[in-house]
Amino acid sequence: MSIVTVQPTGILPADVLAVARGSARVVLAPSTMDAMVSSRSIVDRIEAAGRPVYGVSTGFGALANTFVAPERRAELQHALIRSHAAGVGAPMPREVVRAMMLLRVRSLALGHSGVRPLVAEALVDLLNHDVTPWVPEHGSLGASGDLAPLAHCALVLLGEGWVLGPAGERIDAADALRGAGLTPVELAAKEGLALINGTDGMLGMLLLAINDAAHLFTMADVTAALAIEAMLGSERPFLPELHAIRPHPGQSVSAANIHRLLQKSAVMDSHRDDLAHAVQDAYSMRCAPQVAGAARDTLDFVRTVADRELVSVVDNPVVLPDGRVESTGNFHGAPLGFAADFLAIAAAEVGAISERRVDRLLDVTRSRELPAFLSPDAGVNSGLMIAQYTAAGIVAENRRLAAPASVDSLPTSGMQEDHVSMGWAATKKLLTVLDNLTSLLAVELLAAVRGLQLRAPLTPSPAGRAALAALGEAAGEPGPDVFLAPLMEAARAVLAGPDLRAAIEREIGPLG
Repeated sequence: MSIVTVQPTGILPADVLAVARGSARVVLAPSTMDAMVSSRSIVDRIEAAGRPVYGVSTGFGALANTFVAPERRAELQHALIRSHAAGVGAPMPREVVRAMMLLRVRSLALGHSGVRPLVAEALVDLLNHDVTPWVPEHGSLGASGDLAPLAHCALVLLGEGWVLGPAGERIDAADALRGAGLTPVELAAKEGLALINGTDGMLGMLLLAINDAAHLFTMADVTAALAIEAMLGSERPFLPELHAIRPHPGQSVSAANIHRLLQKSAVMDSHRDDLAHAVQDAYSMRCAPQVAGAARDTLDFVRTVADRELVSVVDNPVVLPDGRVESTGNFHGAPLGFAADFLAIAAAEVGAISERRVDRLLDVTRSRELPAFLSPDAGVNSGLMIAQYTAAGIVAENRRLAAPASVDSLPTSGMQEDHVSMGWAATKKLLTVLDNLTSLLAVELLAAVRGLQLRAPLTPSPAGRAALAALGEAAGEPGPDVFLAPLMEAARAVLAGPDLRAAIEREIGPLG
């Protein structure tokens, strides 16, 4: 079992993935404990002095000017968690909640939140005992961060609320804590607010999306190359000198990938010197690296935003080393919301151009002598006709999801929070766009494999042979129609997993 150590300097994206999607154990470095003890001592001094400080001795949001007596400040923190755990809807995936909890631990460990170490340790205990809070999908505006989702996590620390059961069912948090041998936490001043004020849900989803998008954008080069090969396309538009004169980094990487993927192919050799061959391929073929490359460059920008956020203090108020406690707006999710919306646009377009290549592969007037809908007996059989319908429907949904959430602010809290980021909505729908992109590229993979099968006895490229081997058992040989949904699911599993890329890279070296 791997171990992720939370330092007062933060954690890495790989750490978040190891905890969210794996079974990595979380530990707090001794220096982290020291940073939290030092920060907490400042809050204790403020309490003793009796001066009003937001979140320590006052109410929250529109109630920031309401003074709270010392004997009721612990009650205030518990009431805050209960009232803010107001989400509705289906539960968020386990991996999203685990990422969010680890990032909240990271935030507390930076030593600017004024909480006792035992609060961070309690979150770590939930992670290490695989106790995952039930966090409803609706509730966050990305305003003071992800208030409602984080409150649903914090409520479990109090022995209240709900936990996600092993089969996805909702179970009582008190029962789950007892089963794990854990005891509820009694919060002190400032600690409830510190548990819920921040961008951890948005950032967790963005980090998961970055990892998924990186894989999918490379696989988009693979499926594009296979489709171009099956359609007897040209490799010449992907020559490096043609992309050196338009030096967008992602475009050059995608073009280099596609060019290498098309080498050592008898299918490509069969028409390379044919004067009757098309002078120019369609945009969906020739411009594949321009679209996928732009998406890569967008991903680089998003990765930069996420890396900055990983070392940021996003709590409010923050405890400074000189003893001041200051209100900030660092919890506002605009940087993450903008980034997520931008990446959703890019990913939607990678899927849209993929569907256009599928349509060409199936169209007997444009596929360069492949049979209609890739069926050897079209008419009685429909081949992959309806697979393209499915892809078209997904493209349409992704276009709707690509509409930015971050421009859709709605004021809350009696106009105290009069501009919100909608960053939770932006990152949540980004995950849906990427899941849809997985399906779109799977349809292209299936269509390209079928097209290459129909080019026999010509042998395809090493990438084509790897794809045929990966999907061959499920796909079978071209012939009468079969129940198509299982085959599409098999293609999706191959596309989403690491094995096809690994098989290709064993033959041609690492892809960019």
